[in-house]
Amino acid sequence: MPNRLANETSPYLLQHANNPVDWYPWGTEALDLAQKEDRPILLSVGYAACHWCHVMAHESFENDDTARLMNELFVNIKVDREERPDIDGIYMQAVQAMTGHGGWPMTVFLTPLGEPFYGGTYFPPEDRQGMPAFRRVLQQVSDAYRSRRDSVMHTSAQIREMYDTTKMQARSEGTLGFHALDLAYRGVVQKYDVRHGGLDGAPKFPPTMILDFLLRYWRRTNTGFALEMVIDTFRAMWRGGIYDHIGGGFHRYAVDASWLVPHFEKMLYDNALIIRLGANLWQATHDEDTKRITEETIQWVRREMTSPEGGFYSSLDADSEGEEGKFYVWSEREMDELLGSDSGPVKAYYGVAKAGNFEGHNILHVRAQLAMVAAAASMSGELFDRIISDARATLYPVRARRAWPTRDDKILASWNGLMLRGIAVAARAFQNEEMSRMALRNAEFLYREMVNGGRVMRSHMKGQTRINGFLEDYAAVALGFLAVYEMTFDSRWVSRATDITHMMVELFWDAELGAFFDTAHDSEVLISRPRDVTDNAIPSGTSLAVDLLLTLSELTHDADMRRRGDFVIETLATPLIRYPTAFGHLLGVADMSTNGAVEVAIAGNRSDASFLALERVVADRYIPSLVLAGGKEGPPVALLDGREARNGKATAYVCRSYACEEPASTPAALAEQLEMAGRTQPA
Repeated sequence: MPNRLANETSPYLLQHANNPVDWYPWGTEALDLAQKEDRPILLSVGYAACHWCHVMAHESFENDDTARLMNELFVNIKVDREERPDIDGIYMQAVQAMTGHGGWPMTVFLTPLGEPFYGGTYFPPEDRQGMPAFRRVLQQVSDAYRSRRDSVMHTSAQIREMYDTTKMQARSEGTLGFHALDLAYRGVVQKYDVRHGGLDGAPKFPPTMILDFLLRYWRRTNTGFALEMVIDTFRAMWRGGIYDHIGGGFHRYAVDASWLVPHFEKMLYDNALIIRLGANLWQATHDEDTKRITEETIQWVRREMTSPEGGFYSSLDADSEGEEGKFYVWSEREMDELLGSDSGPVKAYYGVAKAGNFEGHNILHVRAQLAMVAAAASMSGELFDRIISDARATLYPVRARRAWPTRDDKILASWNGLMLRGIAVAARAFQNEEMSRMALRNAEFLYREMVNGGRVMRSHMKGQTRINGFLEDYAAVALGFLAVYEMTFDSRWVSRATDITHMMVELFWDAELGAFFDTAHDSEVLISRPRDVTDNAIPSGTSLAVDLLLTLSELTHDADMRRRGDFVIETLATPLIRYPTAFGHLLGVADMSTNGAVEVAIAGNRSDASFLALERVVADRYIPSLVLAGGKEGPPVALLDGREARNGKATAYVCRSYACEEPASTPAALAEQLEMAGRTQPA
C-alpha cells in the first residue's frame, strides 16, 4: 500500500511511495506527530539521480524488517534536496560537523524540534568496511534518545551554536584590488593537475566556475598559462568518459583522476555551466572542437531534457536496469556488428577493446587527436571525421532502444536560469537561430509559469508550480533574463529582471547584518536560516545575487545596486583569497567589481547591416564582464541614454570605469577598442 509520498510530485519522493516505511514529506504533520509522541525524527535526504540513494533504498527502505524498526522507533521524513536546498543545506552542515564529510543519501536523526544530534550518509544493511549496519544504528540512536537524553541534548546544543554563526554581522574588508585576484589565481595554480587538467586528486568534478575565472584572468593579464589551464581541462573533460560521445552532454564527475570513468548521472546545472564556459572559450580561441562539444551539449538538452512547454528537466539517473552506466557502455562485439568495416577506426578513436575498461565493457573516450588516429589508419582527416560522425548516427538510435535511465522531470527555477543563460550566451556567440528560439521559449516559460508579481517559485512539475523560491532561484532566473536581453535587445527582459531583483533584495537582504540569506524573511521558520556563501555544485545564491546586482546596475545606472554588490564582495575578501577554489563563481564576479564591466552600447536599427556587423564583432570575441545593450525595442535602457547612430550608420559606444572610447561605426574600430577594453588597466 502506498505511503504518504504518493501524493507528492517530486520524482525522488515518488520513488519511495511504495516503501514499507511510513514516510512523511517535510511538513507540520510529521513535526507535530514527533512532538506529540516524543519520538525522534529520521530525516532522509537525497535526489532522483543519486546512485547510492537507490542502493540504500533497495537494501533498507524496501526491507520489511528494517521498515518495521524505522516505523516503530522514529517519525520518518523524506526530502528531495533539489526541491528543498534549505533543509538539505542546514542538515548537511550538521552532518559535516559531526562526521567530517557529507554526501547523499544523507541520514540525520533529529529531536522532535528538528535539532540534529546524529547523522551520516549511506549506511549498509550489514557492518561493512568500518560502516555500522543501518539497523544497528537505528537501535542505538533510539536507545540514546530514550536513556541518554542529556547527551543528545548536549550535542544538539553544540550544533545550535554552530548555526548561530549565520547571524554574525558582515563587515567590509576594503575594496578588492588586482593584487587580491592575483593571489587567488596563484592559489588555483597550486591545486591544478598539470597532467590531467582540473584540480588535483579524485574524484574529479568539472571545475567550471574556476575555469571561468581563469579565462577572465588570462584576458585581463595576457597570462598564457591561465588560458592553457582552461583549454587543457576542457579538452581533457570532453575527450574523457565524463562526456557522452554518442548522445552529448556531460556526466556528473569522474571517479578517477584522468576523467575516464564517470559517475553516470547527468545533471542540468553541470551542463548549464559547461555550455556557458564552452561558448566563452570558443570566443577566446575559435577552437572548432570546443564549439562542437558545446553545440552537442545543447542538442542533448533540446532532445532529451526539454519539456513540451519549454522548461528544462533536472537530471538523468546514473542507473538503468539496476546497473550504473549500463545505458552508456559498449562491447567490442556490438561495435563490430553495428559498424562493419568502419568498426576498426571507430574503436581506435574511442579506445574500445575486447577486455573493456569498465567492468568488462567500454566507456567511450578519445585517446588522441582525430588527425593522429586518422594518420595511423592511413586515412584523410575528412574521411575519418565522416566515419566517426556516421558511427555516432548509427549508435545513438541503437542505444535509444535500450532501457533508459530514469529522468527527473521536475523543472527547477535556478537550474533553468543557469541553463537559459548558458544557451543564450552560446546562441549569441555562435549566431545560432535555433539556440535563440530555444532560449527565448524557456525564458517565456519561466516568466509565465514560475514568476508571479516579481516573486519566483522553486519547482514546476505536472502543471503544478510549488515551493517559494530561494535566493539562487531569483538571481539565476533574472540573470537568464538579462542574457536573453543581450541576445534579443528586447528590453522587456531587463524590466522583468529588474522587478525580480527588487523583490530579491526585499525578501533576502538583511540590512542589519549586511548580507543575503538563502531563504526569504517570510519563508518557513527552520532551526536556522541558511546563509551559505561558498560556490559548490552550482554558484551560491549570494554570488549569483551579487553577479545580478553588478550587471543590472550597469544596464540601469542604479548606484544602490552597485554599492550593495561591491559591499558583499568586500565582506568576503579574506576567504575569497585564502580558499579560491571554494569561490569560483564569486571570483568571476569579483573581477567585475575590481576591474569594472566593459559596457558596449550599439545604437541604431538592428535590422540594418551596419548594426549586425557591429553586433557580430562583439559576439565573436571574449570580453570579460561584458554588459551589452542595443536597439530600441521595449522600454528604454539607461545604458543607451544619449547614444545615437551617427551619419546614418549604427554606432558602438565602449565604456569602462566611467570613461568612454570614441564612438565606433566600423567593425575594425570596434574590434580594436574591445581588445584594449578587456585588459587590466594600470593602477
